[in-house]
Amino acid sequence: MTLPYFSEPDIVDEDLRMVREQLRRYVDEVIVPNGDAWEASGEIPRHVFTDLGAMGFLGMRHPVEYGGGGLGALSSLVLGEELSRSTYGGVASALTVHSDMSLSHIAHRGTHEQKQRYLPAACAGEKVGVICVTEAHAGSDVAGLKTRAERNDTGWVINGSKMFITNAVFGDIYIVAARTDPHAKGSKGLSLFIVEKGNPGLKIARKLDKHGWRSSDTAELYLEDLHVPHDALLGEEGKGFYYIMSTFQNERLVIGALSSGTASRAIELTVEYVKQRQAFGKSLWDQQVVRNKLAWMASKTAAVRSLTYQCAQMIDEGKDIVREVSMLKCFAAETLQEVVHTCLQLHGGTGYMIGTPVERMARDARILTIGGGATEVMLEEVAKRM
Repeated sequence: MTLPYFSEPDIVDEDLRMVREQLRRYVDEVIVPNGDAWEASGEIPRHVFTDLGAMGFLGMRHPVEYGGGGLGALSSLVLGEELSRSTYGGVASALTVHSDMSLSHIAHRGTHEQKQRYLPAACAGEKVGVICVTEAHAGSDVAGLKTRAERNDTGWVINGSKMFITNAVFGDIYIVAARTDPHAKGSKGLSLFIVEKGNPGLKIARKLDKHGWRSSDTAELYLEDLHVPHDALLGEEGKGFYYIMSTFQNERLVIGALSSGTASRAIELTVEYVKQRQAFGKSLWDQQVVRNKLAWMASKTAAVRSLTYQCAQMIDEGKDIVREVSMLKCFAAETLQEVVHTCLQLHGGTGYMIGTPVERMARDARILTIGGGATEVMLEEVAKRM
């Protein structure tokens, strides 16, 4: 159960070691054999959520009293790394959006009643979480959101649209960002709401056909006179921007884990391939330039992993990590691009064939320089703090 070419990070917690072993076993026995079928259908089956929920892996960061595990940030890294080692980025994205990027808003800011109502089923994988922030003209620029929520006597009425929403079609619990103060500028006046599946105002506009992450369902949503009661407001009115920014820090941490897990697996597969592939009378591995390329990729991947684990430790210590996690987000995602494309190059024509792991990982990796804050935006966050 150990990585053949990379040493495991020093995790003292025996529970997390067991989590890693169980996750890797599930990936090998369930996800890898079925991943191609899920890519073709554009979704992963619901039993994957309930399987991992039953094992306790979808609520590891959530409070124990609501069905969670009460663990720290390291648990998110273990989940992200092991899922991404499957080579199916869509599976990893669907599950981590549920566990770390949507329901975490309820875990951190929900009332007792909201937590009691939603978290146990979410931790068990019986209800799937969705985060609805991005719009057609507002992605990394969260302050530019235009979806509106207006208060009336019975609650709130929301109108607008959301774009590129993971788990949108098969989700159950939608965390929707909307502007509640039309006169407030920029980051002020945004709020979060909990919207349940089946609300007649929540409409799937179209399922999106993506370049990568083929096994995660992604769609555009219309919110048309969508009514929710007063108690659907999540946290304080007008604080939504700050809630989103706070959760973005964890999302960027998870992207570091997805990047290190994917890069590690790509290098492992490539080392195996070049040791077998013969060219010019010897294996590719016997070519010094090939060995050096892979050694350089392994070194960069190790640096990504070290920074990822450092950021997780800082989160658990309660430190402000905006600068460090912004560095991590751009460095990890950009390093992953270099790793997977180097590995594809070393696979030659085989690497260009649809259905091979390295081809799939190269496609899936591309979104990580965009989602969760584009590289250019992350570098500005770093620069502001220099």
